[in-house]
Amino acid sequence: MSKATLSFLDKERTIAGSGFNRWLVPPAALAIHLCIGMAYGFSVFWLPLSKAIGIKESIACGPEVGFFQELFVTTCDWKISTLGWMYTLFFVFLGSSAGLWGGWLERVGPRKAAVISAMCWCGGMLLSALGIYWHQFWMMLLGSGVIGGIGLGLGYISPVSTLIKWFPDRRGMATGMAIMGFGGGAMIGSPLATGLMKHFATPTDVGVMQTFIVMAGIYFVFMMSGALSYRIPMTGWKPLGWKAPVAEKINHMITPHHVHVKNVFKIKQFWLLWGVLCMNVSAGIGVIGMSSPMLQEVFGGQLIGVAKTYSMLDKGELAAIAGVAAGFTALLSLFNIGGRFFWASLSDFFGRKTTFFIFFVLGCLLYISVPGSANAGNKLLFVSAFCIILSMYGGGFATVPAYLADLFGTQMVGAIHGRLLTAWATAGILGPVIVNYMRDYQLGLGLPREQVYNQTMMILAGLLVVGLICNLLIRPVADKWFMTAEELAEEKRQAHEKIIEDEVHSEVDKKVSSEDGQLTHPVMVWLAWGMVALALGWGIYNTLINAAKFFN
Repeated sequence: MSKATLSFLDKERTIAGSGFNRWLVPPAALAIHLCIGMAYGFSVFWLPLSKAIGIKESIACGPEVGFFQELFVTTCDWKISTLGWMYTLFFVFLGSSAGLWGGWLERVGPRKAAVISAMCWCGGMLLSALGIYWHQFWMMLLGSGVIGGIGLGLGYISPVSTLIKWFPDRRGMATGMAIMGFGGGAMIGSPLATGLMKHFATPTDVGVMQTFIVMAGIYFVFMMSGALSYRIPMTGWKPLGWKAPVAEKINHMITPHHVHVKNVFKIKQFWLLWGVLCMNVSAGIGVIGMSSPMLQEVFGGQLIGVAKTYSMLDKGELAAIAGVAAGFTALLSLFNIGGRFFWASLSDFFGRKTTFFIFFVLGCLLYISVPGSANAGNKLLFVSAFCIILSMYGGGFATVPAYLADLFGTQMVGAIHGRLLTAWATAGILGPVIVNYMRDYQLGLGLPREQVYNQTMMILAGLLVVGLICNLLIRPVADKWFMTAEELAEEKRQAHEKIIEDEVHSEVDKKVSSEDGQLTHPVMVWLAWGMVALALGWGIYNTLINAAKFFN
């Protein structure tokens, strides 16, 4: 394919004219994030895949078959613990790829990065489908884990810098809208996958391979639609009538200057913010992975009005409380998603540092309160605490890009955000390890199941204290780290930026300054938002149905 054929992906071809409506960019970002967010929902495939050969019951491998043998074995089924490595690889490669190619993304623009993300994420699912067909787990790890994980990283950071530049007046709200989609991807993808697997299942096939193929096709259409809809503003663009608030001139935490990504590892504020994100995510992600068994083990028969501990329940009662716990998990997902938009938008008024201060202080108090509410059998306080905690977990993801833009400027915020996501990759290992191994350790000591999480809550509260200290130590970046006017001009030249010469520029300005400068028709905006709202609404509807089980 010739270079000319792919020229529509060039950054220069994505620069919006003066008539472009900036409200078309968030639904484009949501279209991508709602697809790659299915990474959170991949656990829906574990049980069927663990019976890919046995169909009704798993055919267990012999004791001589270790992990490396499972990569190639074709005569027995994979263990669920083995399948979980795909989930681990998702977030390791998300953080790694975002860190490695964040600077490249700033140079080539969000459209090209998002197109490659779509190819990696959907192509990885197709390779995984082939791995299921041949029963080769190494192909699934390579497909969804490695290639798909790279797609996750590029897709996750592709809209960040663009949205911050389109919404200088509402940085937090803008990134919150997009990153909300990543949290909502599993709400849509999980019920879709479940329905497809039921449709394709036969007496000789669990239906996962066909589901992967269909979902890859659907996701590719949505992600390419979002990628091709990306537009970036000309340098110097501002919303009509908006001026930088006077507060920004005296608030040294918000800089008008820009740091080059090559220097960011040398700056202590970056590492402090790395610690802030890592601690916030570690505390939340461990709870997400264990939310269902934790509720069941802590409250046992109380969830269904039976005065029995978890260990005393029979098979039917265990199935009943599992349904209630599924509703609890669904409820947490709603707060995770809603918190991304709520807290990020609120940070535009409170400031990022104050918002994270609230996260850590309130979160620490809530974790400390959990053992007390559990011992008292107060389900309302227990569940409310975790709902608020998960809202702040999601809110941390959505607020961090704006925090970076405040400290390091907007020129290379996407690349710097990519570097920072290595904190997520670290937290993806640290959080679950703390929760899972502390649970096993407490059980090994002979503690009752309803008490095994008490010590864990104290450790998670301690992580938030570390995050609080990191946040309190953050100060404005020293002037020596900012690019000079000449360095900034050179960076803009290499990034193929188009600079506005006059002062009259907004998304509704009727002057046309490029071939894409015609006014955006309002119907286009409504259609774009309608498509993502329909998908998100369907996911929320299904999640509310599951959440209702908890209240029933």
